[in-house]
Amino acid sequence: MKPKPHISPTTASAAITAALKSQRVRKNRGNYNCRRCGQPKKGHICNIPPDDTPSTPITSSEPISSSISAAASSSRSTIRLLFPPPLQLRRALSFDESEVNHSLDESDLGETDPIDTDLDSDLNLDTVTDLPCGFPVVFLWEVLRRLPPSGLIIAARVCRGWREIARKMWKAAEELKIRVPEKAQIGYIGSLLQKCPGLVRLSLMIESDLDATTLACIAFSCPSLEMLEISTLGSAVNRISGGELGRFVENKQGLTSLKMEGCSNLGGFVLCSPTLSTLWLSDLHSLSKMVFNCPNLKEISLEFSRQEHDSTDLLIMFNGLGRTCKRLENIHIASLKLSHSVVLALTAANFRGLRMLSLVLGTEITDASVAALSSSYTDLELLDLSGSSITDSGIGMICNVFPDTLTRLLLALCPKITSSGIQYATAQLPLLELMDCGMTVSDLHSDTQTIPEKSSTPQKTQLIGQKMFIKHSRLKKLSLWGCSSLDTMFLNCPELKDLNLNRCNNLHPERLVLLCPKLQLVYASGCQDMLTKAIRKQVLKNISANENNIISKRLADSSKRIQAPPLLYEETGEDSYMRKRKRIEKDECRIIV
Repeated sequence: MKPKPHISPTTASAAITAALKSQRVRKNRGNYNCRRCGQPKKGHICNIPPDDTPSTPITSSEPISSSISAAASSSRSTIRLLFPPPLQLRRALSFDESEVNHSLDESDLGETDPIDTDLDSDLNLDTVTDLPCGFPVVFLWEVLRRLPPSGLIIAARVCRGWREIARKMWKAAEELKIRVPEKAQIGYIGSLLQKCPGLVRLSLMIESDLDATTLACIAFSCPSLEMLEISTLGSAVNRISGGELGRFVENKQGLTSLKMEGCSNLGGFVLCSPTLSTLWLSDLHSLSKMVFNCPNLKEISLEFSRQEHDSTDLLIMFNGLGRTCKRLENIHIASLKLSHSVVLALTAANFRGLRMLSLVLGTEITDASVAALSSSYTDLELLDLSGSSITDSGIGMICNVFPDTLTRLLLALCPKITSSGIQYATAQLPLLELMDCGMTVSDLHSDTQTIPEKSSTPQKTQLIGQKMFIKHSRLKKLSLWGCSSLDTMFLNCPELKDLNLNRCNNLHPERLVLLCPKLQLVYASGCQDMLTKAIRKQVLKNISANENNIISKRLADSSKRIQAPPLLYEETGEDSYMRKRKRIEKDECRIIV
């Protein structure tokens, strides 16, 4: 007897009906496409050898490890091919975000969020229709949408009905993240993109060389693309020129976000787009021309390679941005060519909506540059001057101008800053939530010291045995990595969750006090064993201090709970078990050595 579903059917779905009908009506097999090049298989002889195109295994060592997921707020499904994030310079614009956008937990590899039933205009699952095997289609959809793309491809080979449902899933996908192996060719990317005509967000991590053919394939296969991210791995070389990138951006009128790595062969570019709002380019070198005709551009991040004889003129770049990109809110520039004159050009551009400013590796940026920035931009929420030559006087200017707005301050690799300046910043900036002072209070003669390359600024010798006392009510992340001159530290930060003490090798264990009850993560790599034990002892002490040792007992009438000392009653085994269980379930601090 055919089993009945638990949910009563109401209306019929046109898409599912077509999928079931395809099981009974035999199709012409000439509609198949080649797996390697994507061309129609009928009468086609593929020139790509099978060994050059990687298969899609199901094992954990597959080049494409993936999962299908969708946010509850999205109206379409999302196919994500998970891969480890590349090792690159930290961007201040996304330092405190869920790098997530770049890092994935183990939970992301398992369960996924459900997909809304209204996935597409021609796909409605209002009814429960049974397959010939007796399995409801709505349940089959919920099962298949949780498979990785490799499993979905294999499931499509079961029967024609399953193949139609799998095709609908690929068609409904809006996001695709894929890792392209080294031996894969352009046909491999094209065959995957052809399955997702409604793709909106695309992320490629490429291990082979990248050229304009890949951009042409993306432009042809993804007409509705809005976000594109291309990363390079290993020995992969990005051979895209500035002219080819400019034509791609100009033709993709709906493109809003472009992030690309390895842009060392651009030479020069002209970007014209009325919709582009986010632009990230890294590994730039010797750009002869930079024209940004993007009136809606709000975030720009340009990272230049630290090579000699870089002929890029940043003055002309900021002058052009000031004329054509008036809506800029976030600016991140990492270059050894940053100087005081470049800062003056930035202030002359007068970006009224600027909220986040990051000028990294500018050894010629001084306190005068800080004064110019403070007079032009008074509403900054993030300021990153890592690698500059500012002193404690510059920190004083920052505190006087941004006490009511600044929440993130990053001053790593600034050897002229002392512990007094860091303490003054934490005392005068009440809204501060993140502070990075790595390699500031450090011994320049230490073997672990790393300073910016080719620095012509005279370095100031730090005194060994400096003390640091920080008391802040809102600070959540504090980074003091490489501060080898610190001898004593006192932290009273009730909201602190992340503390970085890597390579603080001169910090005395008996002179360390951590009053941080919410501390979750401590980095102590390169520290002494005695210091690591002292940190662990301080963390356990904070956890035990927050625990309530007075046990609550419920009254006889079960009306409410009251706190009773242990002397007034005998603790039962159940009470002891519950106390231990609550202690285990409490989030404990992790110490990474």
